[in-house]
Amino acid sequence: MRRRIFIDGEAGTTGLGIRARLEAIPDIALCHVPPEHYKNPEARAAAMRAAELVVLCLPDAAAREAVAIVDSLGPERPKILDASTAHRTAPGWVYGFPELSPGQEALIAKAERVANPGCYATGAIALLHPLIAAGLLPPSHPLCISAVSGYSGGGRSMIAAHEAAGGPAFELYALGLEHKHLPEIERYAPLSRRPIFLPSVGHFRQGMLVSIPLHLDTLPARPKAADLAAALAAHYRNAKRVRVVPAEASGRLEPQALNDTDLMELFVFGNEARRQAVLVARLDNLGKGASGAAVQNALLMLGLPDRIALSVPEKDTVHA
Repeated sequence: MRRRIFIDGEAGTTGLGIRARLEAIPDIALCHVPPEHYKNPEARAAAMRAAELVVLCLPDAAAREAVAIVDSLGPERPKILDASTAHRTAPGWVYGFPELSPGQEALIAKAERVANPGCYATGAIALLHPLIAAGLLPPSHPLCISAVSGYSGGGRSMIAAHEAAGGPAFELYALGLEHKHLPEIERYAPLSRRPIFLPSVGHFRQGMLVSIPLHLDTLPARPKAADLAAALAAHYRNAKRVRVVPAEASGRLEPQALNDTDLMELFVFGNEARRQAVLVARLDNLGKGASGAAVQNALLMLGLPDRIALSVPEKDTVHA
């Protein structure tokens, strides 16, 4: 029997990516609403009632309204996977990063409501959480997180601007230091001191780098870069979608190497003579950073086997 999923907001960038991945899975049947009824509450409620899982690809306010529609359906209501920012730190919602800790995948599998992580947050938390758990990085340590994403992460208006008029080659944004991914980074890293987060957009469609510089002598454990890499490798030893790989000998990384995959690579670049290191996560902001992560969570919530969409060939990994 095929499992039924309704994507509320399937016409957006994330929704289209989820739909394409799910359509390739024989175990899944998608419920649809005609385009002319996308904003019709009755039509959406009917599709939700027919589904076992509703995936929300909506702005925050609309996502909250969609949850209210699901709640109105009574005890037979479907499970919810929300790809918006609305519920990532909300009570009663499970955070949808299965690799976060050994028990997180099981929590997602049995959850009624799961919040899909943000793309920047996925990279930052993937780097920070294992090091904090291992005692190598204090939660109160002052951190600066820098990131660059392809313009597809900026929504329809940014995509249109870049594809029609060329767009800027590069731009910093959120310089008011209030980016919407910060609360989930603080919660799930976890951090007791708010980091400085500097996101940016480049003139390329998709791909992402998240980087965190560290002065190793300011850390109480005084680790080497190799210690950080070993802790990351130990944490992700059995992860299929997250790989800890050796730092590029060239000292360079470009953000598009994992485009059209649902994978994430983690690197530790170090200079032991200077006692400095840079942690880097590379992912497709539309893959592990959005649609790919949503499908991973959807399959867990429905008890179906995981499938890694459009994977690139295996690379050498760092072993603890």
